[in-house]
Amino acid sequence: MGNVGNTKKKIAFYTLGCKVNQYETQGLKENFIKRGFEITDEFEHADIYVVNTCTVTSLADRKSRQYIRRMKRQNPGSIVAVIGCYAHVNPEEAAAIDGVDLVIGNNEKNALPDHLEKLLHDRQIKKEQEGPYIHILPREELKEYEESGIITSMESRTRAYIKIQDGCNQFCSYCIIPYARGAARSRASQDIIREAKSLLEKGFKELVLTGINTALYGSEEDFRSEEKDVYGIEIIVKQLNDLPGDFRIRLSSLEPTVINASLAERLLKYDKLCHHMHLSLQSGSDRILKAMNRHYGRKEYLEIVEVLRKADAGYGLTTDVIVGFPGEREEDFKDSADMVKRVGFLKTHVFPYSKRPGTKAAEMREQVDPQTKKARSAELIRIAEESSRDFLKGTIGDRRKVLFEEYDDTSGMVSGFSDNYIKVYCQVDDEKHGQCLLNTLKEVKFSEIYLDGVRGTFCDK
Repeated sequence: MGNVGNTKKKIAFYTLGCKVNQYETQGLKENFIKRGFEITDEFEHADIYVVNTCTVTSLADRKSRQYIRRMKRQNPGSIVAVIGCYAHVNPEEAAAIDGVDLVIGNNEKNALPDHLEKLLHDRQIKKEQEGPYIHILPREELKEYEESGIITSMESRTRAYIKIQDGCNQFCSYCIIPYARGAARSRASQDIIREAKSLLEKGFKELVLTGINTALYGSEEDFRSEEKDVYGIEIIVKQLNDLPGDFRIRLSSLEPTVINASLAERLLKYDKLCHHMHLSLQSGSDRILKAMNRHYGRKEYLEIVEVLRKADAGYGLTTDVIVGFPGEREEDFKDSADMVKRVGFLKTHVFPYSKRPGTKAAEMREQVDPQTKKARSAELIRIAEESSRDFLKGTIGDRRKVLFEEYDDTSGMVSGFSDNYIKVYCQVDDEKHGQCLLNTLKEVKFSEIYLDGVRGTFCDK
């Protein structure tokens, strides 16, 4: 247990990457607390450091290695465990970093406490360790959803993330994640609902559904559901929507390879589902989308947008775009810029293409030079910012519910996010008023563009 040697062991976590990683770290923290460990800050002296890594880009790999080394420097006598996607894809490389004691792959995170307790026990009896311990399951064995138990707390007081799915079957030509996370597999709906009820009872007002490819929820052939006439991610949206209470549901990143116009229209009928969708674009060029193995084109993407914006002109759309993919010509880049302008995204995350060894794109000819990627990134960011501002302008005068999350005593304002994911700021009378509004849903009328969002006034005044 965490009290090895009659001393409560301190453990610190550092998490890189996506919300899934953050969720999984929270699950581990709660498991370690149950075992008697004390959770401490990642920059404090600890007996054990756990680095939950990311490998989505080469920069993520580099950051993972940097933080592994940083953790060990804080206490040379500590145990360092490396988990997550970088650990899974490059276990030998991770193990070779000076000071690493343990490398655990995905779908094995629940076994981490057992492995660490064994290491602590071995050290207590001065048993020498023969180099880092590595345990990685091959992709073919990553078939079952790894249930980490019901998570009971989050860093945020207002919104809670619920992992509903793991893995991906899409194999986009640039992406290493299917190799790190394995096949798509869905969490049992009863476990999701149990966790949702627990979080709602604790006062959370927004549930964010997340996964490696969230849209693939319920897509497995052997997936079982008692719901009739609904399929895929709609299954869990419907079940959550049926729960009582004043709360809302938000979907994290979705793929147009799975979400189509028909499903988008079906999702609109759920009143607790936020009018915001992160719909990954990656490129506005049909030619590049085909090279990316994305299985949709401009036409299909715009059909989804049309359905959503017809239902709600202020429907918030955010996206990702990769610039400088192998073979991307100037006309392909212009197609991407055109799509950003045409859709009118609230936010666009622009990524220069990053070569990932082991993927098909890494072997493609016509690799775009770094200078061109940098120039195109800068240009698309500029266009995206203009698009965002135009979208915000179009929402002035709208009335929407806002979940307030922060109070700033300097400005005397409370802020939070609307259902369509706009940052909203409202002036309050005093700090007491501001604090009372935190974690509440209030209807606000948008009055003007302000900072990174809009300013508004309360409709009940």
